[in-house]
Formats: sequence, structure tokens, C-alpha cells
Amino acid sequence: MSKAPTGRAATTAIATSGRPIIVSQALPTIGDILAAAQRLRGSIVRTPSLPSLTLSRIAGCSIVLKFENHQFTASFKERGALNKLLRLSEQGAPSGVCAVSAGNHAQGLAYHAARLGIPATIVMPAGTPMTKIVRTREHGARVIVDGATLEDAMAIARREAEAEGLAMVHPYDDPDVIAGQGTMGLELLEQCEDLDAIVVPIGGGGLISGVAIAIKSLAPTVEIIGVQASAYPSMIRAVADLPALTEAPVTIAEGIAVKQAGLLTRRIVREKVDRLLEVDEASIERAVALLQSVEKTVVEGAGAAALAAVLEHRDVFEGRRVAIPLTGGNIDGRVFASVIMRELVREGQLVRLEVPIRDQPGALAKLTTIMGEQGANILEVAHDRLSLALNAKGASLSLIVQLQGMAHRDQLIDALHRDGFAAVVREID
Repeated sequence: MSKAPTGRAATTAIATSGRPIIVSQALPTIGDILAAAQRLRGSIVRTPSLPSLTLSRIAGCSIVLKFENHQFTASFKERGALNKLLRLSEQGAPSGVCAVSAGNHAQGLAYHAARLGIPATIVMPAGTPMTKIVRTREHGARVIVDGATLEDAMAIARREAEAEGLAMVHPYDDPDVIAGQGTMGLELLEQCEDLDAIVVPIGGGGLISGVAIAIKSLAPTVEIIGVQASAYPSMIRAVADLPALTEAPVTIAEGIAVKQAGLLTRRIVREKVDRLLEVDEASIERAVALLQSVEKTVVEGAGAAALAAVLEHRDVFEGRRVAIPLTGGNIDGRVFASVIMRELVREGQLVRLEVPIRDQPGALAKLTTIMGEQGANILEVAHDRLSLALNAKGASLSLIVQLQGMAHRDQLIDALHRDGFAAVVREID
């Protein structure tokens, strides 16, 4: 990848909306991250890093999971938010802080601001999952839900901060926030030996920037790989000097749905990140479902993006020892349930069958007997006798059936065909 200017006083010009913005903030160093680790000690969970034998077998590499979803607010974002709050307090107690967030930065900031007695105002874009809005309010913050995108909400937050005299706490493009996020990288090195690669989800780039600084300073041979949802490849575009995204598509990974990468973070990514990958929505969904079924842990779409990358880009990781941070667990319950059910459909464990039968006594009983003998569990049944496509003496059954997988499905279809039932698999809608 191309290299950015180096050093704490590096300056760069980034074009946004056709107008160059000069940025000369100091880049955080390994010293800043080590100091952040001391500052956060005792206030942040030192989350476990554990091998996953089953996921390693599925992915064809040796996987170590870091459970950042075990933080109190279920996200790594606490690290950067608290480090920034403590740095502000060292400079004199702030009258209040303001931030924009799609959820995890909001919760981390709200929780620790309340703990430190600092008033917090959070602007959250429309479409933020309800659970994240509710929990942010429960942590004591004043929540404003406004703006179609994260960028729109950012403009609103800046106006609010200026009007109320509040200190802005940027979710990713701030040296103190980046240094706080980098403490996760320190923990990974302490907990995991002989790592070949660390895979990190990217939204604005705060986490991967902090982790990359920590890892490349202390273990430079470890490859740092960033992952973005294919709907929001903002950092990939930024390091290629392409214009920022203008569309705001729907994604299950709303925590990394950022249209424009950070100005500081893109400089760090250019210099220290080895590779950037994209993952599609189906891979992210599969990763969320696998983490629930295999590890019995709840992870949101953004938090599962790193595992999704390992599953989707097997050739990159095959045979290697890979650390995967599960960066957040704040997923809407309805969405989580939908993801789990959709994965059952993909795996052939939930199937819709359309079966024409004679409309006469005993026909349904014969069908269900065969299905029972084959070990199929019928969840739903619907009769259709009125379709003009049917014989007047016939009916069509639509059944939702629970099975063991694709092979079991084929076995059931064969058994039904042998007994004269022309069963057809239909898509579940």
C-alpha cells in the first residue's frame, strides 16, 4: 500500500466536497498507546482471547477469537471513549461532551461519562438499531436521533457542541481515541503467541489504526488486515484516492457503515496496514450465525466482519494463525433472530415444500406419515384448493419443514417421489 507522511506532526490535505481540508493533528505513537493502557487499567475489561477449534476447522486456519463483546457495553469502543474522557479531565474537567455514533461509541462514551460525572449528548442517525438508542439513554446520555447518515449526524453534533460549549469526542478520527483503541492490540500480543495476522473491521478506521500502531511497533512481522462491508468500502476508496461514497445502502454491519474514512486514520492505514478486504452481506450473516451456533456468543454484523473475511477469503488465511476480534455484540434482537433463521434456510435446515395431493380422506395422513418416517419436522402447513392451476379434485400443500441439512432434504424428496408425491422445493419468502 502507498505510504502516508510519517511523524507526529505530519500534515496532509484531503479533498471533501470539492474543498481541501488541511489536517495537522499529531499521529498517536506506541508511547501514547502504552500510556492509554495504564490510564484504562481497572476501568476496562481485559477481554479473553481464546482459540476456536471448530471455526478453525471450518475456515482452514488456526483462529483465535478476542471477545470484545464482553466489555460492559459490549464493544471495544469503550477503550477510545474512556481514554479521551480521561485526557480531557487531565486538561480540566469539561462542562460536557458531545459525540455522534450509530451505537457503540455512544454507549461507551455515555457509560464512562456518567461514571466520571460528565454530561454527555449523543447524536444518533435515523436507522440506528432501537436497542442501541435505548441503552445509550439508559446510560444517562441526552440522545438526539437525527440525520439520514453518520455524516449528517456529525454535522448536527458539531452544531450542538458549538451551541452548548461541549467538547467533541469523535468516534474514530481523534489521536486519544485511536490510542485507546490500540490497547486491544497490546492485549492481543500479550495473550496470543506466534500470530501470523490480525483481522480488524473498519468503519472510520479508529480501531485498525490503533491496533496497527501497536502491532507494527512491537511485532512488525504480524500482518494487519482490514475488512470492510462491500456496501461501504470507504477506507478502500480513501487509500486509493477515490471520491467518498455518496450512497447509503442498507447493511447488517451498520457499526462500520461509514461513507467517508477518517482523515487521520487513512494516513495510518496507508502506512501501517498490509491489506484491505471486502466482505458481502451473506458472509457477514453467516459469521453472526456461526458465532452463535459454535461459540454461543452474540455478535453484531460489524463485530463479525473479521470472521466473515476469513470465511470468504480462505486463500488469504489458509494454514495461518489468525486473531479475530469480535468487536461488538449490540445487535437488534429481531435482526439477530432473522439472521439465525435465514442461516437455517441457507444450510437446508428450513425448507419450504410444495406438494400436490388428491383432495380426499387419508391423503394428508399418508404424506405426513412418510415425512415422519424420514425424520422431518413439519412446522407450518397451508392448503390451497382454489388455484385454477389445480385439478378440481386436487389440492396443493405448502409446508415449512425442519431438516438436518441438504442431504436430509434430498433424502426426503426421494422418499416422497417414490410414494407418488411430486414434491418441489420452493424458496422461503
